[in-house]
Amino acid sequence: MAKVVVVHGIGKQYLGPHTLHGGVAPALLDGMKVAGAPQLRPTDIEVAFYGHWFRPPGAKSDSHAWTHHDVTDGFEAELLMAMWQEAARIAPDRVPPPAPAGTTKAATPQTVQRALHAISRLLPSRFTDRFLIGILKQVRHYLTDDETRARVQRSVAESVTDDTRVLVAHSLGSVIAYEALCAHPEWPVRALVTLGSPLGIPRLVLDRLRPSATWPPGLRDWTNICDRADVVALTKQLSPLFTTPDGQAVVDVLIDNGSHAHDLVPHLTAAPTGAAVAAGLLP
Repeated sequence: MAKVVVVHGIGKQYLGPHTLHGGVAPALLDGMKVAGAPQLRPTDIEVAFYGHWFRPPGAKSDSHAWTHHDVTDGFEAELLMAMWQEAARIAPDRVPPPAPAGTTKAATPQTVQRALHAISRLLPSRFTDRFLIGILKQVRHYLTDDETRARVQRSVAESVTDDTRVLVAHSLGSVIAYEALCAHPEWPVRALVTLGSPLGIPRLVLDRLRPSATWPPGLRDWTNICDRADVVALTKQLSPLFTTPDGQAVVDVLIDNGSHAHDLVPHLTAAPTGAAVAAGLLP
């Protein structure tokens, strides 16, 4: 039974729990080794897989050829514009800022196209427009579709056992893990480690959480780790948003993942991640 459960992020719908485990477990073990932490066995780590709930029925490959015309008004356009604003803040020398609010319609195809092009300047080449649009749609789908939300929550719950002490959650997975912990106060989980988390994005994510921002019951420690240049983790400090009644707050840690700011593996191999997991395993 797994002591550590890793909840993956967006864009994994064509993989599976065993496929992901092959990369996730060694990466986390490397992070723990760098941190000087006691080593676990690969079997002590499990991936809570939910990506299949975002896979279209009958699809055998990533057949959605999304273009800028597919970004819908409202949630998707707002999130895209927020990511563009963050990209311009992080790298003003490379990313031009969006037009001031009120001077353009955020959801016009031309504006969406400019936003996608601007954000891509900070991301590895594999992050195509199609992939970025898929991010927008998966986040919106989870936060606005109750049936999908329930299915995803069940998939995570199936991976947590009486031996589980730490949840490590990446990207959208951090939203899912937070809601799962709040829904299951009986779980023996002591620590939550969020990586590249969008939990703090106002209105679009933070205000849609179930329940709203609170400290999950029974949780002892919460460490939030993200790269300074991560355009998905728009709010990089969760400590002002999530606290215990006695004032304990999230421990926020900034790291450098090189050109792969949002990727899961460099988050896992970072020493702060290994240290946070090791601390969560302590009695």
